[in-house]
Amino acid sequence: MHTHFSGILVAVAAGASLSTGAFAQSNTAPQQPPCSGEEYRQLDFWVGDWHAEWDNGDGTIGTGENRITRDEYGDCVIYERFSGGFEGMSVSTYHAPVEAWRQSWVDNTGGYFALVGGPGGEDDDYHFGLENTRLSEDAPYLRMIWQDVTGDSFTWRWQGRTSADEAWVDRWVIRYTRMEE
Repeated sequence: MHTHFSGILVAVAAGASLSTGAFAQSNTAPQQPPCSGEEYRQLDFWVGDWHAEWDNGDGTIGTGENRITRDEYGDCVIYERFSGGFEGMSVSTYHAPVEAWRQSWVDNTGGYFALVGGPGGEDDDYHFGLENTRLSEDAPYLRMIWQDVTGDSFTWRWQGRTSADEAWVDRWVIRYTRMEE
């Protein structure tokens, strides 16, 4: 009997503690929703359905489509689905602890890239850029940049170099135009 009574007291005390915490939380200022800061909007120009076009080495024009959404994880993650000669996808998010954007790319050729970056600065020749994480000193330097960004188009460049003091060289340039809705 005594044990049963103790259990009831513990349950009542726990309930009072929880309701006091809930009351205290309701009197605090409302928290901003996750990923609602302006830095999470820096890549919004990319969101949409895009027609992609590039020059192939043989003189022909390559084409593809790229769908960029926020629908998978709300305002925290930008999700990319690319098709055009190969299939690939990426997830991008602003990583507040390091004040930078992070992107992980994978594709059906076994490609994987882990990139970090953000908006271009005053002296940069790009609107937004992400540089690949190098896993060894022998690995090439790789980056992607978005240039000439308007509401309906931009140029995307995949660039590389063999050392930090060399100029970036285009490896793939894609001209994007927004698809009509």
